Amino acid sequence: MTARVTLERPLPSAVRSGRASVVLCAGTCSSDVEALEMLVDGEPHPLIVCGTRFWGTVPIAARTAPATVSVTSRARAGGAQAEADLATIDVVQAPATASGVCAPGLLAVCMATFEPDMALFRAQVDSLRRQTDGNWVCVISDDQSSPERFAEIEAEVAGDRRFLLSRSELRLGFYRNFERALTMAPAVAELIALCDQDDRWAPDKLATLRAALGSRSVLAYSDLRLVEADGRVLRETLWRGRANNHTDLISMLVANTITGAAGLFRRELLDVLLPFPDTPGFQFHDHWLAVAALAVGEIAYVERPLYDYVQHPGAVFGHVTHGERPTRARAIERWRAAYFYGYLPRKQQAEVVLARAGEALDGAKRRRLERFVAAERSLTGQVWLALRALRVLIGRTETLASELELVKGLMWLRAARRWPGRLDVRFPPLEAFTQKRLRRWRAGIRKT
Repeated sequence: MTARVTLERPLPSAVRSGRASVVLCAGTCSSDVEALEMLVDGEPHPLIVCGTRFWGTVPIAARTAPATVSVTSRARAGGAQAEADLATIDVVQAPATASGVCAPGLLAVCMATFEPDMALFRAQVDSLRRQTDGNWVCVISDDQSSPERFAEIEAEVAGDRRFLLSRSELRLGFYRNFERALTMAPAVAELIALCDQDDRWAPDKLATLRAALGSRSVLAYSDLRLVEADGRVLRETLWRGRANNHTDLISMLVANTITGAAGLFRRELLDVLLPFPDTPGFQFHDHWLAVAALAVGEIAYVERPLYDYVQHPGAVFGHVTHGERPTRARAIERWRAAYFYGYLPRKQQAEVVLARAGEALDGAKRRRLERFVAAERSLTGQVWLALRALRVLIGRTETLASELELVKGLMWLRAARRWPGRLDVRFPPLEAFTQKRLRRWRAGIRKT
């Protein structure tokens, strides 16, 4: 009997020409399957099989021709091996970038909008216009705001040639909308900055970050102030109760410390960034940016706050100062969520960096990323992650011991593989992934 394999997480219909990708495959199989491999152009990649469910990350090498994807299965008790075609993944060219102003050292500010509060949007645009560094253009990717709100956005930037506004044909969500904004950056722009729709920048933000970038760093970022919409200051710095980090790659992979709007980076980083990986769970563009930047180069930090991060109920990331308590979930469900939404997306990010970075990734960083990826199947790697969490005892609090959440997820995986059929191995509800220590830190931000 031929094994039955059904994908629950669809493969991409196309990949970017010349860019490597790593895709997450997940689905169900018949109960007699003992092992599964995904084949990309005949090259096998093993998947994890637990009972009648399977999943795994599969690399798609950089290419200019379509990829043929198939699956092989082996039945239990020495059964025969079967192979079945799954899909053909096409190749598409990168989208055309915007044209317009051209000047040496041009900086592209990439803004993502969706139903912005217009008072806050006007304040953000005004703070851009007041920049002491005037060598910039701003591309705005709107994520299908209502026609009325889009008309207001359009009116606010009308007549200013430095702004290019484009409305997405599909509703993307903030992660993919920032990705779209980056693809709109003019090809002649040497530097890139991300911009939220509702913050306020210090007049020298771009000039200070440009100077901090210097000749060695791939990205520079600053501290920030947290403020209410009316301008009342909640915190003069983000870094209270948690250490900042811009040198430890694994710490950055585990727990991001760079907000997207705080940074300025070199255009060459787009070769690693784009397209964004389609990771499970919550997707954050600034986490991906921080990991990719630190993997391929040095990051510079400006200790002074250079913008006001406005906190209000309509903010895309939610009100980060509230630290709402998550829905109650059983411990075993939280451990399962820690694997699927904690470890697995970070593993996929690491694999994308390994596939795309090439010689820009030095040997030490490559080995650390490979060790993190191998922790899924290595008890030694899991112990290494657990020992990293103990660094909070000596004051290294940049991750707030979030490695422990990942270790719990990997322990759940060991149990699921050891006793197939006894544990629920479906993707759990998103709210089951809590990251308690980071949540408590966010809740403490509001306290003065």
